[in-house]
Amino acid sequence: MLVRRVTRRWIVPDQPREAGLALLSRQGAADQRQHMAEGHRFHLAWLGGTLVGVVAMRDDSHLTQLFVGTRYHGRGIARRLWQRAMADAVRRAGTRRFTLNASRCAVPAYRRLGFVATGPERFSPNGVLTTPMLLECAPA
Repeated sequence: MLVRRVTRRWIVPDQPREAGLALLSRQGAADQRQHMAEGHRFHLAWLGGTLVGVVAMRDDSHLTQLFVGTRYHGRGIARRLWQRAMADAVRRAGTRRFTLNASRCAVPAYRRLGFVATGPERFSPNGVLTTPMLLECAPA
């Protein structure tokens, strides 16, 4: 599964061992289906028949996942996924304020998308090290 591969490669090395293992355990297909049932909105990026990226948002305002396969980095896929998810949230709910909790390796990518850190890196309730970030859009 794409999300697990990217997590294992990029996120787990910066995490306490138990937190990394717990994070991976929460990324199975059943977990993703549960998120969908809870109303998380998913968008997928495909190249041919290959899934290359996933973005998910909760409550039309909190980005919970943005993963692009390692071999597809640098092609603008994450930016296009984010723009699609953001446009969907704006259309559906008029959202102008987006939040996320970024892993250490993802902070630079989110900065390039316009997010700013709103606090220092910290442990989440699940024990994962993240940096809270925010993007506020100008009114239309």
